[in-house]
Parts: sequence; C-alpha cells; structure tokens
Amino acid sequence: MSEGTISRRALLVGLGVAGGAGAMYAAMGALGLAPDRHTDDYAPPQRSDFALKGRAAAKVVILGAGVAGLATAYELGKAGYDCTVLEARDRVGGRNFTIRGGDRVPELDGETQEARFGDGVYFNAGPGRIAQWMVTLDYCRELGIPVEVFVNDNPNAYLFNRGMTTPVRFRQARADTYGYVSELLAKATNAGALDRTVTRSDREVLLDFLSAFGALGDDDVYRASERRGYQTNPGVDAGTLLGPVPSFSETLRYGLGRTVAFPFGYEQAMPMFQPVGGMDAIVNKLADAVGSDRIQVSTRVTKITNLPDGVEVVHSGGSIKADYCVAALPPHILARIPGNLSPQVVGALQSPKPLSAGKIGLEYRRRWWETDDRIFGGITETNLDITHIWYPSYGFNGTRGLVVGYYNLAAAADSYAAMKHVDRRSRAIEQGVHIHGDKYRTELLNSVSIAWRRQPHIEGAWVEWPSYGAAFKLLQEPAGRVYFAGDWLTHLIAWQAGAFDSARKVVTQLHQRVLKEG
Repeated sequence: MSEGTISRRALLVGLGVAGGAGAMYAAMGALGLAPDRHTDDYAPPQRSDFALKGRAAAKVVILGAGVAGLATAYELGKAGYDCTVLEARDRVGGRNFTIRGGDRVPELDGETQEARFGDGVYFNAGPGRIAQWMVTLDYCRELGIPVEVFVNDNPNAYLFNRGMTTPVRFRQARADTYGYVSELLAKATNAGALDRTVTRSDREVLLDFLSAFGALGDDDVYRASERRGYQTNPGVDAGTLLGPVPSFSETLRYGLGRTVAFPFGYEQAMPMFQPVGGMDAIVNKLADAVGSDRIQVSTRVTKITNLPDGVEVVHSGGSIKADYCVAALPPHILARIPGNLSPQVVGALQSPKPLSAGKIGLEYRRRWWETDDRIFGGITETNLDITHIWYPSYGFNGTRGLVVGYYNLAAAADSYAAMKHVDRRSRAIEQGVHIHGDKYRTELLNSVSIAWRRQPHIEGAWVEWPSYGAAFKLLQEPAGRVYFAGDWLTHLIAWQAGAFDSARKVVTQLHQRVLKEG
C-alpha cells in the first residue's frame, strides 16, 4: 500500500468510531461488502446511516396505527425519517384493543357499548398472550414494558362437552385418556401385535414408558390414581381420591384429541406472557416513542396515488404528499381504497379473506373461580359455541375480576356477531352456567363483547390466504412507492409478532432503497 492511502478496513473502522455502526454499515453497502438484511438479523436504521450521504431522511406516510404501522414509524424514526401515521379509528392499536371502564365500543350497525368495569379491571379484546420466542417480547424489553406470566394451560380448569351433565377437570380428563390409551398399547405390545415395529429390546422400554405415562398397575391396567385429583384434598388426612374411573367409552367422549395437543403447539406452549396492566401497553409505548404530533387519529384514507417522485394520500382531513407510503391496513380494507394501484396489486389484496372471531368480557363482583373452583388462570375448553372460557392471569386473590366468557371463531363467531350485545351476553351466560352454576349469572356486574367482523375500519379478526403463492409474494415487494405491512404478510398471521416482523422487513427494504437512490 503506497504512502498516503488508506485500507478499506481502516476506513470502515474509522467510520464506525466516528459515525457509529450505521455509518459503517452504509459504507460497507457502498463498497459492496454488506450482506442483505433480514428480519432474523435485523439491524434498525440509524441517523448515522445518512452521514456519508450528507442528506436528510425521506418523508413517509404510514396508513394504520396498529402494531405494524406504529412499529414501522418507530423503527424509521430511529434514523430520522419524517413519518406521519394516519389512523381511521379514534385510537391507536388496531386489533390490539384493551377495554377499560369508560371506553366505548362502536359497531358497524350503529350499536355502541360503554364499558363500566371497575378500577384495575381490563379486557384484552384482541391479542391476549405472547409466546416466549416471539419478537414481541423483545419490543416489551426495548420499550420498558413489564411482563408477567399468562397461564395458558391449567389442569384445574374444566372440560365440558355437549351431553355431559357436569364438567370434569382437565387433569382428570388427561389422566383417564392417557391411562386407557397406555393400557391398550401395553396390551397390544404384550400380545405381540406390535412385533413387526417394536424390537424385542425396545419392548420392555416401551412398556416401562407406558406404565409411567398412563399410571398403569403392575398388570398394565389403568385404575384410579392421584393424577385424576381428589374429592377432598390431602393434608392432615390422606384425602379422598376421585372415583370411580369412567369407562373407556365415556373417556372417549371427552373428545380430548381436540384440545390435548393445544398446549403442545409451538405458538401456545407454556410459559406464555402478557404485559402488566393490559396488552395495549405495547401500542401505547410505541405511540409515545413515535410522538403524538406524528399520529393523526379519526383520519380515514380515501385515495392513494403513486407519483413519479412520491405518493399522495387523500384523507378525511385533507391530503398529504410523501416520498414513500407504507400501507399497514387490513388487505380487504386497503383493496377498497381508490387510487392508481395496479389491478394485479388490488387483486392480490383481495385474495386473503377476513375471518371472524369474537370475545366477551364478564366482570364479577368476586373472584369465585379462585375461591370456589380453585382456578388461577388458564382456560376451560368446550365444544359449545362459546368454545373457551379464559380466567384472568392477573389480580390473583383480589376482589373483582374479569372472565372471558367466550372466545370463538368462524361460524360460532359469526352467529354471535349477528346478535346485539345483550343477546350475546345472555347466550354466553346460559352456557357458562352449565359449567360453573348459577353464580355465573347472579354475580355478574358488567360486560362488553366484541365482534371483530363488525369493527369499523377492521372488519375481521385476521385473514386467511388460499395459498402462500403469487399474490402473497407480489405484496412482499413495493407497488411503486407504496409498501405493504401487517401480520397478514407473514406466516404468523393473527400474532403481533407477525406485524413486528413485517414492519422490520419493510423498514429494511425502504431504508436500503433510500440509501441507494439518495
């Protein structure tokens, strides 16, 4: 190397010291040394990324103040982008919606509910839990949001199906199902029915496993054990076991195959988490970081026009022109907005179909599920149209509390959506009484229900793609200067983590384009 020259390595090190990692990464990109960024190794844009360019960041208009829209504005804001977020509803959050006393819940048919919950009581009407591997928890850490355990699986919760006279605890249903299945498999093994697939050396290992898994006796027969639970709990006295064990035929009627695998799912396995004080802590912190002066609520977008040098968005309060647009609206809503997006793009937006989901929050004067039923968090499963009953994972041993009286999907959710709130509540209470008795009705204080199909500017809980094919791939790329973001553009549909991942992808794409074209 001749005197007076500098190596690329020395240049990059110097830039890193002077301008930070962003400046060094920008220089590496200019020299062709930087790899493409992906969400797995996401690096947020920084103000120093523009240090080598000697120019300001671009102006971006973001449509929708849900998780994806707010996350996009938050991440772009780290590099100094001039972001404006337009939101049609009168609040931020989109489907991240925590309802508290005084909140109003309008629906498309004009009915509006007003929550009258007590202090400290809240209802996560949208997302309610976070898996430990999801990027959502990283944002909770970054934004300073405390989290607590969400009890997703509780063996003390109930199972109740049509035709049953009384509910059974999940621990009993699992013990009986595992026991009988283990007994059948052990008998088949001993009878030689599995000799073609189980070697002689594996046979004893399998039998040992089945004995432990199903709590079988020495004769490989399933009988009552403490796994099923007690009529009176042990203490000074030995306690009294539940009994008698139902027949194998009765055990099959538990229908446990529908629910037993649920907590084994990668997205559902314990431990799961929730923000302390309500799921909306996430969107509220994001909005604070973006800045209230950059977010316009009650602002409905009416036209989107790609221009040679930018994007113009017409809305209910006027219009705005920006260098780029990130559309983080539900695709079926976005497809209806006039503009000059191509027919192919509009058709792709129409491809995923919105799905229904509904919930009801029931506030009670006392936490009888804890004091009477000894259920602290978790979920009761049914094959009724209420589908699930959720017990709160906060406020343990307090006074008042809120139970999610149904969380249903698809046809069941559509049937509830067609009702007025008072009728939804009556139907939910009628079915809950079969499980918890008359206190489910008599101790009720307040209630609020939500039908996501009937929520203005959202009109669905989430969407379903017919396939992750050409339409899905088309929307991964910008249409001119319009980018698309949302959980619906990921394989984590219905999870906030999908919205965050999509936002990161768009931020990376847009930022690389600005650095290249600027």
